[in-house]
Amino acid sequence: MLRKRASGERGPTQTGWLSSKHSFSFGHYYDADHMGFGPLRVMNEDRVTPAAGFGTHPHANMEIISYVLDGELAHKDSMGNGSVIRPGDIQLMSAGTGVRHSEFNNSKDRGVHFLQIWIMPNVENATPSYQQQTFDPADMENKFRVVISPDGADNSLRVNQDARMMAGKFKKGSFSDVPTSSGRRYWLQMARGTANVNSVNLESGDGLAIMDEDKIFVQATSDAEILILDLP
Repeated sequence: MLRKRASGERGPTQTGWLSSKHSFSFGHYYDADHMGFGPLRVMNEDRVTPAAGFGTHPHANMEIISYVLDGELAHKDSMGNGSVIRPGDIQLMSAGTGVRHSEFNNSKDRGVHFLQIWIMPNVENATPSYQQQTFDPADMENKFRVVISPDGADNSLRVNQDARMMAGKFKKGSFSDVPTSSGRRYWLQMARGTANVNSVNLESGDGLAIMDEDKIFVQATSDAEILILDLP
């Protein structure tokens, strides 16, 4: 089963400082046909104007991933963490029993473009935690690298769910085979560029729900950056 979620069909949020596209129901956008995909609850593509952002707000019992494509995202939270997330960095905040945080564009003259991904945990009321790591682009060149996993395999960030996230950066014409497992579901997100995935043409911002396929075959039709989430 292959089900495309085209970029232009996503729900919008547009304010003076934020331009966001939601693959699933989020905030004021509600779509009964797109409430999530397994434990994947949020796939937002956010663009924030210079020196603006999300003020301090609470979360609980959610695994929250920030993946920056361009610019810099400043993070502060009630656990005492303060950091700046740049392209190549991945942040994972496990909200657990509850945490408050803010996210702001760290630049006064340049926008920030990032993906915000929420995964529902398989354990509730865990102790909140924060992880951030810079990944070597060479480890993702024309292949997928595991960047998030339940056991921290291959020096990945550890998530409270039986889920994995892989990231790859592909040159035009390059390709990769990703094996699948029976009973699992997969969400592929085009962070940028274009690709053909199991004979489906995808553009930047498109998502693809994948189930009951023998493998995921990805061929970049332009330079592309792609995420795959392996979900229960």
